[in-house]
Amino acid sequence: MAEQSNPANTNPREAAIARLKAQGAWNTPMDRRRFFSTAAAGWALFAAGLGGLTAICGAFMAPRVDFGKAQTFRAGPLDKYQPNSVNEEYKSSQKAWIVRDSEKLFALSTVCTHLGCTPNYDLNEIKFKCPCHGSGFYGPRPGVEAGTNFEGPAPRPLERYKVSLTEDGQILVDKSQKFLSEKGEWSNPESFIAC
Repeated sequence: MAEQSNPANTNPREAAIARLKAQGAWNTPMDRRRFFSTAAAGWALFAAGLGGLTAICGAFMAPRVDFGKAQTFRAGPLDKYQPNSVNEEYKSSQKAWIVRDSEKLFALSTVCTHLGCTPNYDLNEIKFKCPCHGSGFYGPRPGVEAGTNFEGPAPRPLERYKVSLTEDGQILVDKSQKFLSEKGEWSNPESFIAC
């Protein structure tokens, strides 16, 4: 009988609520004004986070080009470069190799087409070898286009820059225009100087 007279024993939910009220932890339901202000604050926080994420993605997608830096440089006269040679004079400063094979002279980009590391030219093996993941590109040799990928994970050949001769006989390299082998652009007369 005593159990039926105590309502807390008959309903565990009400007993738990009574305990929480006694401890001061039970709050009354949220009123309409508080609900809308909390919801508005939540949406404002969500919109700020989304705006920040959009700004980060936009900064990531924007090209990293320094327009203040000159995209062209002079590489000296044509007779400065011997046949079947690679000149590394501009590797660090301009990110370009001046390559001359038996028929033409061209400028190769020093950026590996796999993940953007800088390969090194190995004179003994006559190839450009990337130290990061082992990609290999042919150097100047008969029957093969220098810069063509042949080993490692690089998916495509190195890129060429536009080259031309100035009126005073200097080689002018324009890095703002690139030529890609896989698009058939290496046959473009602006991608090389015939020797």
